[in-house]
Amino acid sequence: MVKHIILWQLKDEYSAEEKAEIKAGIKSGLESLAGKIPGLLEIKVQTEGLASSNADVMLDSAFESEELLKGYAVHPEHVKVADEKVRPYTKTRMCLDYEV
Repeated sequence: MVKHIILWQLKDEYSAEEKAEIKAGIKSGLESLAGKIPGLLEIKVQTEGLASSNADVMLDSAFESEELLKGYAVHPEHVKVADEKVRPYTKTRMCLDYEV
């Protein structure tokens, strides 16, 4: 199994209300991919970090293999969510993929 963890920071230009709306959209969009992507075992998005956090959103997902994770990256359903709900609103992205 391969874990795929992403942390994003939202762009500074958004108000707290806008950020809450954006985070909700990211969460619903990414979690809606469950059952649609081959090899995707689990997908969870965390949007409520503690005040000590320096990231706004975390994706915690698991795949059957590294090969299937690579397929997720280019899958049309994932690309659509990323292009519409994530990329336009984020300024930084950090990723950690590892085998379990």
